[in-house]
Amino acid sequence: MAAARGVLYVHSAQPALCPHIEWAVAGVLGVPVDLTWTAQPAAPGTLRAQAEWEGRPGTAAAITSSLMGWQRIRFEITEDASPGVDGSRHAYTPTLGAFTAVVGANGDILVPEDRLRNVMLMAAQGRVVLEDELDRLLGKQWDEELESFRYAGEGAPVRWLHAAV
Repeated sequence: MAAARGVLYVHSAQPALCPHIEWAVAGVLGVPVDLTWTAQPAAPGTLRAQAEWEGRPGTAAAITSSLMGWQRIRFEITEDASPGVDGSRHAYTPTLGAFTAVVGANGDILVPEDRLRNVMLMAAQGRVVLEDELDRLLGKQWDEELESFRYAGEGAPVRWLHAAV
């Protein structure tokens, strides 16, 4: 039985990329994937899809790895916490690249201590502005860029994807 679950949000993709996205996700899940694509009003000429998935822990990171780096795609994927494994959130935009964060049971982003200490040290040395770096660690730029795409997806159909076990 699958131990992890989450949601894949493809916020925008060129129509020609849609089959390739499905193949990439299918390659991770080990089962055929047929997403329901709808128009993305926030970026005319692009499509969006949303699917809930079940699979092994780490599936969100594997799907992210298979999709990131493609231009003209925006996506987010979440993985809920499972026994012994923290939850995660991954986001990708062509302008910002990839963002990954650990997510607590209540949905908050959790920033590891070593990353906080490093940011505080760099700020104390005058190399960065503390508030800007904290915003980066929390994914603020990705949230700002993706917000209009999230809003445009409200009410879109959702499909369940189950990994081969």
